[in-house]
Amino acid sequence: MKPGIHPAYGPVVFRDSASGTAFLTRSTMTSQKTIEWEDGHTYPVVDVEISSASHPFYTGTARVMDTAGRVERFERRYGARR
Repeated sequence: MKPGIHPAYGPVVFRDSASGTAFLTRSTMTSQKTIEWEDGHTYPVVDVEISSASHPFYTGTARVMDTAGRVERFERRYGARR
């Protein structure tokens, strides 16, 4: 890779604001906020709204869409097409 054209790649803590969990990884993202991690070092922290710790797909709390009920409600409201 060419030197001097790539962003700095280093350790960053991502903190999920929905679940409160945090994980340390490497990224090119930076932040002015810092956090002291479990290992005693201070790292930049990036707050994210959703991660695998709170996303319904990964947690198994996904809502199931009741399409039959929605169709019946539509037909009751506007009449069934015959």
